[in-house]
Amino acid sequence: MTQDNNNYADVKNPLMDVLRHDRMPHIWCPGCGIGTSLNCFARALEGCGLNLDKVAIVSGIGCTGRTAGYINLDSFHTTHGRAIPFATGLKLSNPELNVVVYSGDGDLFAIGGNHFFHAARRNMDLLVICVNNYTYGMTGGQVAPTTPLGPTQTTMPYGNFENSFNLPFIADACGATYVARWTAYHVKQLAKSMQEGLLKKGFRFIEVMCPCPTLYSRRNKLGDGVDQMLYYKEKSTIKNEANTKEVELSYQGDIIVGKFVDRERPTWLDSMNNHLSKALGDSFSPYGTNGGNHGQD
Repeated sequence: MTQDNNNYADVKNPLMDVLRHDRMPHIWCPGCGIGTSLNCFARALEGCGLNLDKVAIVSGIGCTGRTAGYINLDSFHTTHGRAIPFATGLKLSNPELNVVVYSGDGDLFAIGGNHFFHAARRNMDLLVICVNNYTYGMTGGQVAPTTPLGPTQTTMPYGNFENSFNLPFIADACGATYVARWTAYHVKQLAKSMQEGLLKKGFRFIEVMCPCPTLYSRRNKLGDGVDQMLYYKEKSTIKNEANTKEVELSYQGDIIVGKFVDRERPTWLDSMNNHLSKALGDSFSPYGTNGGNHGQD
């Protein structure tokens, strides 16, 4: 049976409207999960019904930081660890925007950790998507705040002995209104979670576990990206509303995924307006009161 290959020349990628096709091909290695996560985010954008002219994406430095350059939104590629404060300023300068921070575990929780804690504490109205690949993939494979005990990294040649962060627990403890974790294997669940995050108010956090086959997997003899996807498939258990204290990760151990937190809290802007309205009365004009539509017309 023969096929007319010429027919494929006119087939359009269904997600191309939300991608910057002039930036393709992307820089990510074969088997890297960042591209898979970006595909899920593009699907979430397509299905959320938002006015994408009012959605902005901010990223930091690292492999995941390149996502902002591939999404066809108002995009900002900021300095190392400063994606969240930049996004905070963007949101407060134009509350009508739905602002997304999309970066890696090292960028968000090492040099950027302090900003994460306080943005969550304040309930700044941001969606933060963190790709966790256990390593600094762009700069040589150093140990990261999420590297579990045991695996080898360039800065831990005999195996990591530092305890790692439990990211969902940090986000929960700091007051995030939405906390979820999925892997690059759980594409449908991840896309749905991203869509929920886009439509919710407050500080929302999604951890995406992705393989880094070039540095982390190769150095620890874990195979390629397919091998890590099989690991995600076999070792993951969906447990929605799990206690975030109990979802810590270990080296090639079991993984608890799901939507852990979904609650309501006044955003920082709502709190400021409510407080100053009571303190100052009619002399205060609430700021950004039309900004709760999250990019909808």
